[in-house]
Amino acid sequence: MIWVHQCVLQKEENEINSRISEISKSINHLRDLLDSHDLSLVSGCKFRIDDYRTLPYQLVLDLPKFCPQGINKNHLLKQFGSISPLFVTMEEPTYPAKLPELEYTVSDKLLDEPEITACIDTHFKSLYNVACRNDDEIWTRGLDKVIRMYNIKGELLESIQTRSWNEPYDIVVLQSGELVYTDPKDCSVNIVRNAQVEPLIRLAGWVGTWKPLGVCSAVSGDLLVSMVSFDHKQTKVVRYRGSREKQTIQLDIKGQPLYSSGLNTKYLTENKNFDICVADFGANAVVVVTTSGKFRFRYTGFSNDSNGSFTPIGITTDSQCRILTTNNISQCIHILDKGGKFIRLIDNCNLSKPWGLCIDTKDNLIVAEWSTGKVKKLTYTSGIPV
Repeated sequence: MIWVHQCVLQKEENEINSRISEISKSINHLRDLLDSHDLSLVSGCKFRIDDYRTLPYQLVLDLPKFCPQGINKNHLLKQFGSISPLFVTMEEPTYPAKLPELEYTVSDKLLDEPEITACIDTHFKSLYNVACRNDDEIWTRGLDKVIRMYNIKGELLESIQTRSWNEPYDIVVLQSGELVYTDPKDCSVNIVRNAQVEPLIRLAGWVGTWKPLGVCSAVSGDLLVSMVSFDHKQTKVVRYRGSREKQTIQLDIKGQPLYSSGLNTKYLTENKNFDICVADFGANAVVVVTTSGKFRFRYTGFSNDSNGSFTPIGITTDSQCRILTTNNISQCIHILDKGGKFIRLIDNCNLSKPWGLCIDTKDNLIVAEWSTGKVKKLTYTSGIPV
């Protein structure tokens, strides 16, 4: 259509230009006659004024017009498909309906006299954390840039240098058997695969970011990480599924902080009833919330504790949902039930500055002694192997 219009306009333009050329020639001829003295040329001149009075016909173009038709939306949906509406829902963490069966039975009864059944000298100047890889192998973290694994006989099996050459803050063993550690200076959570360290979670390394502190592995396979803000004014617990953030626990229903501020130890664990338990050293309390982050209780020591003497650091739970936490000042271990009620102390095993705790599959308690650099294995229940 455009090509046809262009041809018509071009033809009209050519005719107008031809007529202008003829008129110009006639005007020039008349000027020559005015300057001539030849009477015969003047008398023989034919004037064409009447020919030029008539203008060329006027070109009128009928431009194309858009004629819209009614749009059938149903037909378009059939041709192109449609986008479903956006729905926002709160995803509640899912957990196995039933925990894996243990290969032994464990009694609720606690021994009157807990017994030390093994002692490992790690030679750390200061020993902080322990994590059971299995019942015979234990990862340890001290005042060093190397994480070391020992067997129950005290033999060094493996050493892992941190990726950033910083001291790790906390360690945990995943259900897959892989080691994970936190690095607050590097603002990262790292995993060890085939003796190689890889970053699992990276937080931005500038003012306003968060530093990871304690870490634990949930039954669901998620990671729970306690964090402190860069200015040390806020603390929170974050749930990660892989490297993806799934949940943040920071405030109670009144909008008040659940945990103390400041760069102090905040180790954590998940109980077998899925409660999240944090040993908040700065608050002199164990703070327990449900898996959805709802506050359950705060344990601040039993009645015989003098003011300020309860300073929880390490924390773990056993198969009966009992909560065990170290009291560094009193050099003992508090045992609570799942509701926060004090049960008893472990204070007769000559523990020296107990710090980190973990439980093996037979409910044996593994204790890291900060001052001696030793790992002690305690039997404190009357569990009977099947």
